[in-house]
This record gives sequence, structure tokens and C-alpha cells, in this order.
Amino acid sequence: MGNFIDKTFTVIADILLKVLPASKQEKQAFSYYRAGMSAQSQGKYAEALENYYEALQVEEDPYDRSYTLYNIGLIYGNIGNNSQALEYYHQALELNSNLPQALNNIAVIYHSSGLNTLTMINEDIDDMQGAEYRALATEFFDKAGEYWRQALKLAPDNYPGARNWLKVSGRLFEEN
Repeated sequence: MGNFIDKTFTVIADILLKVLPASKQEKQAFSYYRAGMSAQSQGKYAEALENYYEALQVEEDPYDRSYTLYNIGLIYGNIGNNSQALEYYHQALELNSNLPQALNNIAVIYHSSGLNTLTMINEDIDDMQGAEYRALATEFFDKAGEYWRQALKLAPDNYPGARNWLKVSGRLFEEN
């Protein structure tokens, strides 16, 4: 099914490139972006990154650049480079603050970091070190909550798991 969707997207994209009025530069940027998406969907992350970086070289529209930056963040997140992923998600948000998916992914990274920090607490560490880990985990969870609240403001019907976690953890601060 995924292959059919990829082929359909490619056919539609090719038609749009031919019929829509766009400059050569805009078409080139979209072509790189499309090639990046295709490679990304096949798990060819190095190829996808090359195409996305090429798209960024020629793309001038901030809105379109934001999606390219977001996709680069996705790749870095998928390969476990969370610091790079965060950097690209933030760059995408600077250009387009209406990206709830970027806000959600930032929250997921912080939440995961909080959980990972808690798993570092075991019987081999002293109480002071355990308290430091718990405080650090709380910081990560608070940041996750902040970003999930922002994502839910933009997309109230999305991220039900995040909404539930915010309620259960006491971090939902709903506005009336």
C-alpha cells in the first residue's frame, strides 16, 4: 500500500510541477524536497538528507523551508540523534509556528529523556544522586508538558495520549 501511495504522490507531484506557475528555482526546490521525501519513506536517510539540504539551498519560501527542516528533524530523531532533531524542529518552528507535529516531536524527545533519566536511578546510587536524577527527569517532563500544551492548542483533537499524560501528571493547565 505504501508503495502505491509513494507512486501516486510522485505522479501528482510531477503533474503539479508541470501545470502550476512556478519559477525554475521553486520547481528545483520542490524536486529536491520530493526526492528527499521519497528516499526518507524508503529509509534511505543519507540520500534524503542530501536532497533536503539541496532543497534548502534553493528554497526561499519560509513556509516550505519549515517543512524541509521538520523532515530533517524527523530523520535525526529516527536515527537517535535527538540533539540534532531538536535543533531542526526549532528552526522549523522559527519559520512556521503552526507546526503542531514539530511541537509534539520535541515533547516526545523531552518525555523520553525524562523516562531515560529515571531508569538511571537504581540501588547502586546514593540518595543525593537519586534526587539529582529525579530533579533532572522532572525538568524534562516539564519541558515535554510545555511543548505538548502548545501542540494541543494548535491541534486540539490530536495527541490524545499526550493530553492524557498531561492530565495524569498534573501538567494540563487548560484555559477557559
